[in-house]
Amino acid sequence: MTETLHPVYLDCDTGIDDALALGHLLASPRADLVGVGTVHGNIDAAGAAENTLRLLALAGRQDVPVAVGAGTPLAGGFSGGAVAVHGADGIGGVRASLPDAVASPGPEDTGDAVDLLIRLSHEYAGELQILAIGPLTNLAHALVRDPTLVDRIAGVTVMGGAALVPGNARPAAEANIWHDPEAAQATVAASWPVTLVPLDTTMEHTLDETYRRRLAEAASPYARACGEMLDVYLNFYETVVLGRRAAALHDPLAAAIMLGEVALLDAPRVHVEVDCTDGPSRGSTVCDLRSQRKAPGDVPGATVRVVLETAPGYVDLLTELLESL
Repeated sequence: MTETLHPVYLDCDTGIDDALALGHLLASPRADLVGVGTVHGNIDAAGAAENTLRLLALAGRQDVPVAVGAGTPLAGGFSGGAVAVHGADGIGGVRASLPDAVASPGPEDTGDAVDLLIRLSHEYAGELQILAIGPLTNLAHALVRDPTLVDRIAGVTVMGGAALVPGNARPAAEANIWHDPEAAQATVAASWPVTLVPLDTTMEHTLDETYRRRLAEAASPYARACGEMLDVYLNFYETVVLGRRAAALHDPLAAAIMLGEVALLDAPRVHVEVDCTDGPSRGSTVCDLRSQRKAPGDVPGATVRVVLETAPGYVDLLTELLESL
């Protein structure tokens, strides 16, 4: 049976779990990665582009165009990155050991990440899937630069938010949303279909030391690089988050959900608002789940699907995909 091939634009702040998501997209028979835009977040936008280009070179995919996007959120400045989580280079200190970054080919007028997204939306009108796994600043700028963009996008999958669980950047806020709440609000308020993959489900999918070692010893150079950088990631999760040597698979899980490779067990389409105030709940994703008490299911008129629970076992699929690169 032939797999359905989805053209994908990836918007990322290339840290360690972004690298896993990139690998998933490159290896999956369901994904055609047609462009990458970078944004501030785990590292600065230019550093994220360098990480992405080096990882693409490692995978032999220098054909994928990469463009640098927003360096700061809509309000305020760059946070300085997540050095404690992802390392100073964003990918666990492995950047220097990767192939040199090679400027990706493409039209002379590719421009910034927003220009790239808009161009791809015309080239793949009605088919393009957006996977956004960093702050949503580029998407917000794109909606302003070309309001008709929403009519050409098949779907937007966002790794971000926390519906019924604590945040990770702030008590009520997940990091990607907290780094630019205004952009997140613009994204969920737009008329395109959004799938929100929050901490509720990503924290339930973890990769432990056994899998890390398996990747580190794989034949694939990409898998080995992931195994090496995951050492830093697991250190952080062991000491700060979980108390054991395992890390959540936030970004790659969102890729799998976008491609239909993980079954959704609880994912209602409901109304979502992002708190853009300056109080303690800034950056929280307020998901209106009241209707789910009496009649679980989609709310008429809602455009955001919130993934609360998925089938287990994703770590095995991810590991196999990375090993195949």
